[in-house]
Amino acid sequence: MASTTVVPPRAAGEPKLLIPGLAGFYQWVEPYTYPLMRFAIGAALLPIGWAKLRAGLGPEVATMAKLGFEPASVAAFCVVAIESLGALCVALGFLTRFWAAALAIEMAVITFGVQLQNGYVRAEQFLLWGFLAFVVALRGGGRYSIDRLIGWEL
Repeated sequence: MASTTVVPPRAAGEPKLLIPGLAGFYQWVEPYTYPLMRFAIGAALLPIGWAKLRAGLGPEVATMAKLGFEPASVAAFCVVAIESLGALCVALGFLTRFWAAALAIEMAVITFGVQLQNGYVRAEQFLLWGFLAFVVALRGGGRYSIDRLIGWEL
């Protein structure tokens, strides 16, 4: 007896798959793609924030003062909080919109206020981080998040 694979119907306007046998896999994995992206954004930023947290506010305050951000201690506190606690919250999907918006704003300041004057190559990673964080801020925690688990979000 020959086995047959049931290929889910395509929605109007969707392209035809070159390998139709992957349709089931794509349908199965689709609910996990956004949570994976959200987790990757937070988890990739967390080591950067953790290092700043472990070093204390002193080096970050000096950097903020050197860059002209005043009051430097408040700016440093915000940066360390966003890149540590905020990154963890984005990864887990807790208070997601708030922390992702804060991260998008921070990355916009870094991109346009600091790095772009050194050329696009220096700014592009911060621009990418900012756009990804903005998307997360717009969409929220999503299906697999603490926000969804507790039943509320910003």
